[in-house]
Amino acid sequence: MTDIAMQHIDNPIASTNQNSYPLTEHDIFLFREGTHTRLAQKMGSHSATREGRNGVHFAVWAPNASAVSVIGDFNGWRNTDNPMNPRRDGSGIWEGFVPDIGSGECYKYHIVSHDQRFRVDKADPYGKFSEPPPRTGSRVWDMAYTWNDEEWMSRRQAANALDAPMSIYEVHLGSWRRVPEDGNRSLSYLEIAPLLTDYVRAQGFTHVELMPVTEHPFFGSWGYQTTGYFAPTARQGTPQDLMVLIDHLHQAGIGVILDWVPSHFPSDEHGLAYFDGTYLFEHSDPRQGYHPEWNSAIFNYDRNEVRAFLLSSALFWLETYHIDGLRVDGVASMLYLDYGRKAGEWIPNIHGGRENLAAMHFLRMLNEAVYRDHPDILTIAEESTAWPMVSRPTYTGGLGFGMKWNMGWMHDTLKYFQQDPVHRKFHHEKLTFSIWYAFTENFVLPLSHDEVVHGKSALIGKMPGDEWQQFANLRLLYGYMWGHPGKKLLFMGGEFGQKREWQHDESLEWHVLQYPLHAGLQRWMSDLNHCYRAEGALYQKDFSEDGFSWVDFHDWEESVVSFLRHGDQPGDSVLVVCNYTPVTRQNYIVGVPHGGYWKEILNSDAPLYGGSGVGNLGGVEASPVASQGYFNSLALTLPPLGVVYLKQMPGNGEAP
Repeated sequence: MTDIAMQHIDNPIASTNQNSYPLTEHDIFLFREGTHTRLAQKMGSHSATREGRNGVHFAVWAPNASAVSVIGDFNGWRNTDNPMNPRRDGSGIWEGFVPDIGSGECYKYHIVSHDQRFRVDKADPYGKFSEPPPRTGSRVWDMAYTWNDEEWMSRRQAANALDAPMSIYEVHLGSWRRVPEDGNRSLSYLEIAPLLTDYVRAQGFTHVELMPVTEHPFFGSWGYQTTGYFAPTARQGTPQDLMVLIDHLHQAGIGVILDWVPSHFPSDEHGLAYFDGTYLFEHSDPRQGYHPEWNSAIFNYDRNEVRAFLLSSALFWLETYHIDGLRVDGVASMLYLDYGRKAGEWIPNIHGGRENLAAMHFLRMLNEAVYRDHPDILTIAEESTAWPMVSRPTYTGGLGFGMKWNMGWMHDTLKYFQQDPVHRKFHHEKLTFSIWYAFTENFVLPLSHDEVVHGKSALIGKMPGDEWQQFANLRLLYGYMWGHPGKKLLFMGGEFGQKREWQHDESLEWHVLQYPLHAGLQRWMSDLNHCYRAEGALYQKDFSEDGFSWVDFHDWEESVVSFLRHGDQPGDSVLVVCNYTPVTRQNYIVGVPHGGYWKEILNSDAPLYGGSGVGNLGGVEASPVASQGYFNSLALTLPPLGVVYLKQMPGNGEAP
């Protein structure tokens, strides 16, 4: 295959279609070793020239097949016209060249098993684009795109740093907005690009997290049942259309995190399952290769070629689409061999334990590879157990992730807020316990899509009381969350108090913004985000004990907590005081480390947000009266179901 010319695209910024051919001995070595991270440049379909004829070169891994051919519109889907040839190096890779076709052609691989009893048409595992579902073919595609996000790319390391503000807006692109006048269809990538960018920028979020955009056959899986690990879903446009969306966000200074699913894949016939008439990508034993909760197949992380496939997928999204971070889905399901299984339904590891040693090895390889090549990106683990050192370096025994979702904080906090305020004093520890482990990992505090589906109700529906109290509680929840150590994530609709559970095939309830309480909550979220980004004390030391100190966590009787967040500069602190009851607390004494005037920089009970207007008239002068271990104190008015942020003002200690 040495006569296949490399395709050169005059686009110095694009990272695709470079060094794509031929497959070298070194490529095969890395592939078989499981360390190849750029297989997208080698496998699948690529424009090429052979013997003076332009066409497409195809390469697919099917080591146990007896015959493989390329079928498509160009040959009437006949499986005899374009047979492929196996390489003679034992790699199990089949190659073929089809002349006189190019970008846009639809194709599949017709695969015959080794015993010739199994014949199936498979989509390309390395396909860059697909037919719009429910059709399942892959498409040859020219991935060239000229990016306009140089400024963002040059400074994103600072935006993704552990000491940077990070407020993530989680989005399902298919349901953020829809077009009811046109059959209730989803917005395309191109249509959503300016709308989402402008909205996220106005709301003050620093990052957008996209629920999986990888191609998936069932829309109701929300993208978590992936068949195209290198292809964005064609439901909303082309690969370049998705690049435009990401480019828009980057030009507005907004990072893009992709939800990526290396934990399992669906059993659809055209996908990865039983690919060449054998269990190739998955384990053959259902105790290892079948996920009972999700009715899907589990990757065989022991197989080197499978690890190389997944590593290449991760690097492909980071490089080809300029993705700034990967939120890795289902990490807990990968780490535990008995995840979702009863006794006798799983196979212990070689030491007799329940830890998946191969998955541990793969996750470490993943993080080492992406941080080695792109130290300015971020990986985030959705890991729901107490597995240690998830966000610690691999050289110290950790898994190497940059951050981890704090599911314990989420569960405890929501359980607390669901209590009637009169009973909250009996559950006070649910608010305070999270600080005991807050600095053991680099945590993200998530209020994600999982909390507003399957009968759990929307966030506003979890709040007790009448409508006013529900909104006050939700403003309080967000204020407490944004003050708590850890980065923030909020699922779309939560910022304005959507009342209906999230429906993947319906638009968010944007119409409710005509009502003052919803509009007030949205305004509160915007001001909260902008305050958070402006105050270094709220984010610079998220993962250090030096960044947090309790003022008082003992006042369970009145359901009040108060704490300080500290920034890099001496004396740079923000005081957060939360009142979890609907009773106004007058002359409430809170100790502070410095005298002078403390300005009330945020108050969730302000009328602007739908509150009752109880507060501290803009700020409070500290008194030289010792309290709670400090030499000074504030006499505050705490609003009902409210949170206040206060900051000492520089100068002569007098009110401005």
